[in-house]
Amino acid sequence: MIIKLRPPKLTHAIIFDLIGVATYLLPALGEYADVLWAPLSAYLFYSMYGGKLGVFGASVSFLEEAFPFTDFVPTFTIGWIIHKLTKKKEIEEA
Repeated sequence: MIIKLRPPKLTHAIIFDLIGVATYLLPALGEYADVLWAPLSAYLFYSMYGGKLGVFGASVSFLEEAFPFTDFVPTFTIGWIIHKLTKKKEIEEA
């Protein structure tokens, strides 16, 4: 079951990005914590954005968390920006 966190909020995006970076606070254990956070972050990303952005972003989020030393990329915040820009463009075209 997927819980929708709509509309996506910047505060949620920042919090989820901070959780991903927080694994660096656990030396040696941080990369192991990413094994748990990677699928959860993908699920949360898809839940927040849905559609094509959700599928693509969830994949990127999973890979970013799964690979070592890539946790610093603010995937959720970038997704929020893309979401806002595409929504604004849709409104202007209508």
